[in-house]
Amino acid sequence: MPIKKALLWVGIWISAALIFNVGILFFLGQKHALEFFGGYIIEQSLSIDNLFLFILIFSSFGITGALQRKILNWGIIGAIVLRFVFIIVGVAAVNAFHWILYIFGIVLIFSGIKMAFEKEGKKDINDSKIIQMFRKTGRMTQSLEGSKFFVKREGKTFVTPLLAILVLIELTDIIFAIDSIPAIFSITTDAFIVFSSNLFAIMGLRSMYFVLHKLHQKFEYVKYGVSLILMFTGVKLGILFFHIEISTEVSLGVIFAILFTSIFFSFTVAKNKEKKRKLEEK
Repeated sequence: MPIKKALLWVGIWISAALIFNVGILFFLGQKHALEFFGGYIIEQSLSIDNLFLFILIFSSFGITGALQRKILNWGIIGAIVLRFVFIIVGVAAVNAFHWILYIFGIVLIFSGIKMAFEKEGKKDINDSKIIQMFRKTGRMTQSLEGSKFFVKREGKTFVTPLLAILVLIELTDIIFAIDSIPAIFSITTDAFIVFSSNLFAIMGLRSMYFVLHKLHQKFEYVKYGVSLILMFTGVKLGILFFHIEISTEVSLGVIFAILFTSIFFSFTVAKNKEKKRKLEEK
């Protein structure tokens, strides 16, 4: 997808989310509108790091063009179904056992610390257990078969590497949801607000992916902002144990400040590196 078209669709999905948010404000009130907006911002900001992993997976297997779009389309459908299940189970668990929020808080803090200090390096996705599992069955083709997930040979059905990559993408999203859904619980545990904010964020992921694919080098330090957001939401949940509550308005302010600071810093550093490179070429 060309960058201009991708940016246009990102704008369309963000506009759709904002219009829906206005509807929530009108029908459900300011409190729920702020909660939706907070959940949407958290989901979008945490999605950035997940999309970087998608870029790595696709580049590792040489998946380009229409095949990327096909996998992302199916991945989004799977993510919506899985999020619905996770959110229903998560909300039910929180309502039954309120202390689970404290555990979520600890998990988010450790996830944020791990993300911040995780070393950047070239990962070989071919070493992933899911890919090895498919290969061990002896029923996966050695190479891609166009856009097919399954092929028939001599009366036997074989899966293609494209299906294995789709499964890998879905498993990546499940791992990502373990962080993102508890993070939204720091804003609200209303199932409708949590799911609708997730839904609108997920629907715009395909377009966001193609934007990041073109500009990912300019987002070098955003992961540190995302890690701080995880730690902040973890602390927000954890201090509930001491009956200390951070309002949704303050939470939104902190999350916005962290996210935009990390984006601004990333673009500034990328711009300075580009200037330095051009000077060295001269």
